[in-house]
Amino acid sequence: MLSKIQLAISKLDRAAWLRFFGALFGLAFAFLAAIYSTVFRESGNLIGTAVAASVALLLAALVGFATVPYLAKRVAFRRVREAFDYEATREGAAYIVLIIILGIAALNTNNNLLFIIVSAMLGAIGISGVSSWLMMRGVALEISLPQHVFARRSVIGRVTLRNQRRWTPSFSLQIVPPKKVKHEGSLRWEKSVFGFPSKRPPHLQWVRLPDRSLRRVQPEPKPPGIFTGSIYFPFIAAHSSSSADLELKFPNRGRHVQEGLGLSTRFPFSFLTKTRRVPLKRELLVYPSVDPTEDFFEVLPLIAGEFEAFVRGRGYDLYRIREYLPQDSARNVDWKATAKTGALKVREFTREDERKLRIVFDNPAPGTVSDKAYESGVQMAASLAWHFSQEAAELNFVVVGMEPRDDVYDFLAYLALVGPEPSTNNFLQQLPPSDAYNIILTSQPRGSLPTELWAKSYFLFIAES
Repeated sequence: MLSKIQLAISKLDRAAWLRFFGALFGLAFAFLAAIYSTVFRESGNLIGTAVAASVALLLAALVGFATVPYLAKRVAFRRVREAFDYEATREGAAYIVLIIILGIAALNTNNNLLFIIVSAMLGAIGISGVSSWLMMRGVALEISLPQHVFARRSVIGRVTLRNQRRWTPSFSLQIVPPKKVKHEGSLRWEKSVFGFPSKRPPHLQWVRLPDRSLRRVQPEPKPPGIFTGSIYFPFIAAHSSSSADLELKFPNRGRHVQEGLGLSTRFPFSFLTKTRRVPLKRELLVYPSVDPTEDFFEVLPLIAGEFEAFVRGRGYDLYRIREYLPQDSARNVDWKATAKTGALKVREFTREDERKLRIVFDNPAPGTVSDKAYESGVQMAASLAWHFSQEAAELNFVVVGMEPRDDVYDFLAYLALVGPEPSTNNFLQQLPPSDAYNIILTSQPRGSLPTELWAKSYFLFIAES
């Protein structure tokens, strides 16, 4: 029993309870001062009345400013606090103006009917607020996103609203993006130097002393969001769900983060647009575009031809029919082609067990190539990786600073976030040996490339794209 009491005491927020009891004592003294001010007023002591009333007001204000906000931050129901946003509509603004006009008319004429009408109109605003709160109460939001997303390709995301209430349905709900909050940055003291005269260059100033200046630090830019449009749900039955598909299309590669959504309604009278902020976080990695471009169609036949020539040999897939050579085996003679042409022909096959391909992305350093050329090189690497992943070839991917990978989605995820970074010039010289054919995307000049790679590699120069 004693241990349970000690455990309960250890879980108490002592600072909050001290503030609470301090507020009680402060209000008690303020109440006592207010009573004394009444006594002084009845006895005709104006100075005592003013002092006692001032002490009561100061104590009440001190409790209000020092205790109430502190305790409000520790309210257990954090979902309720700052959970709604309100935005006036045109209909609501016109309705409020009409109420003000009728209220002024009722005060001037002392007409009971006008007072009744104004009261009914004010009651309608309260009913609207309660009804809209009930429509969003007990409604859960779920989002389903595709696993693999490519830039410039449309994908479908699904948004589901689940009404968890047992008896009451929901009407006129809308999913909206969160409101954008403008961050002006934070103020921070930074080290600086005080120089006099200030307009002179540093080496010509008479006085230079260490100083500190207050500067505004801009926050880091946030990644773009996922959802930009809105979805409308006219009706959701009690204890059921409703889903809607939303087309998503991202113009550029990179990471997209959705930090919360809004559940909005104008039900029932459209006086206010009430939006409940839903704390929801989703991340989506958008791969580079793999849609074929003109450059891709130009280089693909050349790469495919050299790759097939590199792996030709004995196998099961026919590579070509050619003239007979003395070193060829007689079992490879194609007698039908020989009979048609009158010359001895042999079949040449591809070695399927050796169709190995390695794609190497030599990431350029910052400033080496233009942004447009860099993005073209990233897209070319992604397109080639995606194309050959659909073929019967054993793929391997090599990039700077990472171990070789054989999963195409790992390579696409790397390309989705890659950017120019300082790299060593001897990256290609340090490539591990392999019997695979290489497709190398690099910005290094031709003269600096290792000669042993030319025999089994196809080079794509990013700067020339």
